[in-house]
Amino acid sequence: MDERFEKLEPIRVSALDEILGEPFKVLDDGFIRVIDYMGNDSSIVQAARVSYGKGTKKMREDRGLIRYLLRHHHTTPFEMCEIKLHLRIPMDAWRQWIRHRTANVNEYSTRYSIAIDAAMKTLPGEWRMQAKVNRQGSEGFLEEELGREMTEDELKLHAFARDIYNKRIESGVAREQARKDLPLSTYTEAYWKIDLHNLLHFLRLRMEKNAQLEIRKYAEIIGREIVKRWVPVVWEAFEEYSIGSTQFSSKEIELLKFIYSGEKEKVNELAASLGWLKEKEGNLSANIERMEFEQKLDELGISYPW
Repeated sequence: MDERFEKLEPIRVSALDEILGEPFKVLDDGFIRVIDYMGNDSSIVQAARVSYGKGTKKMREDRGLIRYLLRHHHTTPFEMCEIKLHLRIPMDAWRQWIRHRTANVNEYSTRYSIAIDAAMKTLPGEWRMQAKVNRQGSEGFLEEELGREMTEDELKLHAFARDIYNKRIESGVAREQARKDLPLSTYTEAYWKIDLHNLLHFLRLRMEKNAQLEIRKYAEIIGREIVKRWVPVVWEAFEEYSIGSTQFSSKEIELLKFIYSGEKEKVNELAASLGWLKEKEGNLSANIERMEFEQKLDELGISYPW
């Protein structure tokens, strides 16, 4: 063996090995489980300090480096870690998931195999209402009595669609055509392999409170049950600098300066120049940017200045 190189041992994470292959239940019939992984916290440190060979053995220094890298968006070292997951998920949530084009994916084929005989069901109290401001989101719930009607209709639709599908299959219709009227609530399965940098980007978007509830539940499991076990130092920093942080634009920082200095006239002038203070029927009209800034002020315990 070349004396310049030390013998390397396989990298294993005991906390992740304990759950390897074990499914975490999501929604009514979904799951997510770890199939394989590569690297750990130390792999990130080693990649960042490649010019020094082996990374420092002091955990305090490794932790500080990882936090620095994440805080300053130096993402390349995080690409040294990869994970492969197996998931079962409703097709409508999978449509959002697959938009993240930074992973290697192999999905269950309904051209080759019979469609999975499971569709996500909605309980009477789970029917969400359309958000009034966020056009692609939801807020609040329908009354449970109306929800029961919706759930009954859903069950009938699922059964009818499945019966039609089965009839086509039994009649010899090609699977690729027989599947076309299955509802988006039908579950699909996939293997999904992704590096840690792109996984953190996925989690930052899909764990966000305005993300669709169904995909958010999967993201919560990945983050808090899997990534936390796999790279605990990275997860600690990610929770602090991404999930638990708030970002301000340059104009918002300028507004905060005026608010703290008590210059209300300058606050209103700047807010008006941004189009935030237009009125509708005696009240401020809906403005997404202003409302997001107001949410940030709520988090800081600051009253709205207008």
